Amino acid sequence: MTGRVSVLCAAFLALAALGATVTAKVVRESFASGGRDRIYYVAASKRLDLGKPAPLVILLHGSGRDGSSLVEKWATLAEEKGFIVAGPDASNTASWKAPEDGPVFLRELVEHLRSRYPIDPRRVYLFGHSAGAYFALQMGLLESRYFAAVALHAGAFNEGEEKWLLSQAKRKIPFHLAVGDRDERVPPAVVRATRDALRTGGFPVELVEMSNHDHWYYDLAPKINRAAWTFFATHALAEDPVYEDLNLR
Repeated sequence: MTGRVSVLCAAFLALAALGATVTAKVVRESFASGGRDRIYYVAASKRLDLGKPAPLVILLHGSGRDGSSLVEKWATLAEEKGFIVAGPDASNTASWKAPEDGPVFLRELVEHLRSRYPIDPRRVYLFGHSAGAYFALQMGLLESRYFAAVALHAGAFNEGEEKWLLSQAKRKIPFHLAVGDRDERVPPAVVRATRDALRTGGFPVELVEMSNHDHWYYDLAPKINRAAWTFFATHALAEDPVYEDLNLR
């Protein structure tokens, strides 16, 4: 009997270990926006409850990548914590550009997802890596009453744009910035300057400088993503989202 109990206990522990690493399924989808089909990838936790809307994290990929490159790295955490992630493809994989890729496109993606999943409109977040981080910073400030918070890995203001962008924000949207201390493409000094500009403007901002880390997101993605999610989990809009109808050309 003792041997049988031991076998059952071992089987239970093995199943529990597998359960701890369950990953939400990543699905490639498309929807119509701006007169064309736009591709996005989505992973939704199997633990979603139709009676309890879940957070949504929009993921903006780096240059030369597509939405799956981030969604695949977030899917396990999404399953564990019970939220949804969606990563659209930029109109040109080399970079994100306005107005082709936002703000209108991002709003249309969020509203499309809300028609399919039980999403909490007050808990919609932006996360970006590299080129996607630069764009997430811009979109967060332009649509500060639509997105609850923004997290960036290896992103900062482009030179000379901070004054105008900060002036456009109707809400002091919170930011989480992460950068490697060995990042040569987006040096820590540049990210610190972005932090300082945000703080001077009255925006809540935290900066994490990662030791012995360069620009490469993918190997450390679980750690980077978990820190971003911990930040997101403490922020929500105080009222229903408001989209700013901007005339960007």
